[in-house]
Amino acid sequence: MSMVGFPLLLIPLAIYNIIVFLMPGVTLAEPLFTLPLMSGAECPVSLSDILLTLGVLLLLFEIIKGARPGAKFLTDHFLSLIVFGGAAAEFLLLPRFGTSTYFLLVILALVEFLSGIALRARRGTGQAAAAARRIDRDLEAAPEPRFDPAPAPTAVSPRRDRLSPAGASPEEVPSPGLQPGEGSTAPH
Repeated sequence: MSMVGFPLLLIPLAIYNIIVFLMPGVTLAEPLFTLPLMSGAECPVSLSDILLTLGVLLLLFEIIKGARPGAKFLTDHFLSLIVFGGAAAEFLLLPRFGTSTYFLLVILALVEFLSGIALRARRGTGQAAAAARRIDRDLEAAPEPRFDPAPAPTAVSPRRDRLSPAGASPEEVPSPGLQPGEGSTAPH
């Protein structure tokens, strides 16, 4: 079963909507149970705590889902944007959604949308990434070119500089007119 295309953060936002619209007597701040800690203290857990914990865990799964290669980026980003826009509109326009719990759920939706964009920007466009992978694969498969080292320059003794071109050794190339005193006349 593929979860690509379904924004997971819609789940805690939908639960919050169900509580607000269909269960008007339920309060989010009332403790449901308490957790005894090793220190001896007791931690009260409310419905808002559970919704925020669920939202954070689902945000983790959304980021993992978005980082997967081959994910449907456009669909995921568009749906994440719609979820964030709807949640932000409810927070700003409806009085029962103006709580810190719902604000934090809206922030989680914003983080999910922005992390999807950041992952997309890091990965680059699909065509550019595929071309880069193809180039890397071709470079790994191609044999490394072999170059023969250039011959080391030979030292020429000062006595050879005065030899005539006919007496030059085979590795020397005569250069008439370029050496001082060979065929050039000084202007008078």
